[in-house]
Amino acid sequence: MEPRDKQLIEELLPHDEELKKLVEEHQAFERELERFSAKRYLTPAEELEKKRIQKLKLAGKDRIEAILSAYRKRHRDGRPQL
Repeated sequence: MEPRDKQLIEELLPHDEELKKLVEEHQAFERELERFSAKRYLTPAEELEKKRIQKLKLAGKDRIEAILSAYRKRHRDGRPQL
């Protein structure tokens, strides 16, 4: 994510429970993927799990970006920020 996205996320976290949940899940998925990356070899089951986590992480990132985009649009249109 870009630095401006990270800054906006930090600003919105206390006010948006969905965003908070998505960011926490994203971080947990990242930790799980790092655990898989640390292994030299993955079993077929681990490969499947890694791919499943990657898809969930990507879906969560897409939702985070949609939330940020909606916030920026509301803010740009002069509506209340939160």
